[in-house]
Amino acid sequence: MKYIILLLAVSGTLAACDRNDTSSKPNTDATGMRPAADRTVDVDSLQFTEVTGENVSFDGSLPMLQTQVVLDRSGFSPGVIDGKKGQSLVIALKAFQQANEIDESGELDAATAEMLRTFAVPATRLVRIPAGFAKGPFVPDFPDKAEDQAKLPALGYRDIMEALAERFHTTPVTLVALNSPETKVAAGSVIRVPNTAEVPVPALDNDERGWGQTLQMLGVASDQPDVAKVVVDKSDGVLRAFDANDKMVASFPATMGSSRDPLPLGDWTIKGVGRNPDFHYNPKLFWDVSDSKEKLLLKPGPNGPVGVVWIDLSKPHYGIHGTSEPHTIGRAESHGCVRLTNWDAAKLAGMVKTGVKAVFQE
Repeated sequence: MKYIILLLAVSGTLAACDRNDTSSKPNTDATGMRPAADRTVDVDSLQFTEVTGENVSFDGSLPMLQTQVVLDRSGFSPGVIDGKKGQSLVIALKAFQQANEIDESGELDAATAEMLRTFAVPATRLVRIPAGFAKGPFVPDFPDKAEDQAKLPALGYRDIMEALAERFHTTPVTLVALNSPETKVAAGSVIRVPNTAEVPVPALDNDERGWGQTLQMLGVASDQPDVAKVVVDKSDGVLRAFDANDKMVASFPATMGSSRDPLPLGDWTIKGVGRNPDFHYNPKLFWDVSDSKEKLLLKPGPNGPVGVVWIDLSKPHYGIHGTSEPHTIGRAESHGCVRLTNWDAAKLAGMVKTGVKAVFQE
C-alpha cells in the first residue's frame, strides 16, 4: 500500500525536511541515490538501512524529540516519541535522574542535559523501507467488535503507516510532520524517522510464535538486562524494573486500572511470559460487556486486546501487557491490568522470567 504524506505541524515543535528540487535527476531519488528498483531487493528483509548522501539536510532544532530518543535508547521510555513535553516525558526524566543520582525534577535541567549529552545522538535519521516490512500482511478494515476480530487469522497492523509508527516508537502524525508532502511510503522509499536504536536480527534458540520477527517489527533488541523486581507505582503511572542489586535499569509509562477495575495493590510474582499470545475473550471478566456474549479466541497480533505480550501474574486474571493504542498510555483506563506500549512490553518481556517479584503500590 502506498501513501502520500501530507505535511502537518505537531505543536510547532517538528520541522519539515529541507529538500532540493531533484526533477533534473531522473535516475536518482531525493537522497541523491539510485531508486530501490535499480538495486537487488531482498523481499523478506525487515532491516532498515540508514541513508546518507546528498539532500538530507534537516532543521535539527528538535530538543524534546532528541531528549525522547535518548531516553528511549537508555531504557527510560517516554512512551511515544512525538516531540511533545507531556507527563510520560516527565516520568522518563525522573527515572533517568533517579538512576543517575540527579535531583528528580522531571525537567530537562542543566545537570540532566549534561548527563544526556553523554548519550547524545541526532533526533532523526533517514532510512529506506525494506521490502519485507512493507509487504505486511495488513488488515485495512480492522473490525472494532471482538466477534469480528475472532474471524481474523491474525490481529495485524491496519497499514504500513501504523507499522512504521510502532517500529520507530512514534505516531503516524509525527511521521507525517517529519517528512515532505512528496514522500511515498512503500518498499524502497526513504523517510525520516525518530532516531531510535538500530537492533540486530534476533538470534533466538527457540523462536516462539515468530517472536524474532515481532522484535524486528518493533525495533526491540532480544538482549535485555535481567531484572529481579518490577514495581508498578499507581501515583506516578510508571512501571520500574530493578536488577538483583536493586538498581533501576528501566522504566515505562503505564496505564493501570480504573475506578471500576482498580489496580490490585500488593506483592505478586510473575508466573510466565506469553509472546504473541492468543487472547481468550471471556465476557464475564469485563463489567462493560454483556455476560450473554460468547467466549471467543482471538489470534495474536499487535492490534489484539493485549498487544504482543502477556506477562502473567500470580493474581488470577491479571497481567502486564501491550496495547493496540500506544498514544493512550497514561491517559486511558484499563480493566485492572498494567498496560504498556507494545515496544515497551516487548522489552520488559526480555527482562523478566518466572518468579520475578511484582510490587503494585499506591
